[in-house]
Amino acid sequence: MIRPIYLDYNATTPHAPEVIEAMRPFLETEFGNPSSAHGYAVGPRRAVEQARGRVAGVLGCRPDEVLFTSGGTESNNHAIKGFGGARYARGTHIVTSVIEHPAVLAVCRFMEQHGFSVTYLPVDADGMIDPADVTAAVTPKTVLISIMHANNEVGTVQPIAEIARRVQGKGILLHTDAAQSVGKIPTRVDALGVDLLSVAGHKIYAPKGIGALYVRRGLAPEIFCHGAGQERGMRAGTENVLEIAGLGKACEIAEAGLSRNAAHMAAMRDRLEAGLAAALDGIRFNGHRQKRLPNTASVSFHGLEANRILEEIGLEVAASAGAACHSDKVHISHVLEAMGIPEAWAKGTLRFTTGRMTTAQEIDRALEVIIAAVKKLR
Repeated sequence: MIRPIYLDYNATTPHAPEVIEAMRPFLETEFGNPSSAHGYAVGPRRAVEQARGRVAGVLGCRPDEVLFTSGGTESNNHAIKGFGGARYARGTHIVTSVIEHPAVLAVCRFMEQHGFSVTYLPVDADGMIDPADVTAAVTPKTVLISIMHANNEVGTVQPIAEIARRVQGKGILLHTDAAQSVGKIPTRVDALGVDLLSVAGHKIYAPKGIGALYVRRGLAPEIFCHGAGQERGMRAGTENVLEIAGLGKACEIAEAGLSRNAAHMAAMRDRLEAGLAAALDGIRFNGHRQKRLPNTASVSFHGLEANRILEEIGLEVAASAGAACHSDKVHISHVLEAMGIPEAWAKGTLRFTTGRMTTAQEIDRALEVIIAAVKKLR
């Protein structure tokens, strides 16, 4: 069976061949526990610290500021629960946005059930947060701001550095979920001005089940997982050496090839958008047209239903829907809803995301399939 053309890189990425090779020794021979005191620990321990350095490289931070986690969701949980909890005596207010990933929004709702208040900031029609709104939302009780670096659905990149400048010196921690931005745009923590930053391995050609949290030196959270004291006592449990090695290699590749890879992904995305615009009426592109991820195209097809389009193209093109339409109700994503996109457009929204492995031939074939499906349904 011929596999569909993959245009869903924001959902997950395939393993890079170099990542697979970096992990191979820890499947075959290097099985030791890095915390052991004998020779079998040497290779795994070295691999963990090498990977920590490689993650630090792409973030522009010190290796001891990198905490390994099970993925972006855990990193977000640790950032919000761990540091919100640690600062409970100082204040109980958190600021976030209405378009965050559920891995942030659900944690904020949890915090609301445990003594915190949360301000959910709106976005404009491009999915952009106004830094002035962040400043206005800050109160004497604010201890944490969590704003995503780039939106997973429409690709809009948020003004994190400007937000950081506005709250500097106020004693408020700034966290950003950078799951979608690492490897696509610069994510240097000093340039962003953040105190905490979340990384998800499976978005950058590493395995699922591994991630990292940047924690600025000097910060101390509540312990997220108690046990034998791994990860400087913040997250106990024997290290996932296999996937940590994979994440390290993926970050090394991301740092070395950032400009080249971003240019390629943008060229493939632009080829797709141009082809759709030339062939079809009644379409619109969502998200900021300049300040966006290089690989993300959110496309609305007026009057159609996203799930029907996916049914038509699914055997040949893999993409994601921005709305789920059923017989009695249309479920539009919280991001499109927050952007104020009318239902007639929003219900027909698909997300196409390109990657390092996307080819021009794949884009051209995908265009044939998508255009034919839309014309058929209309």
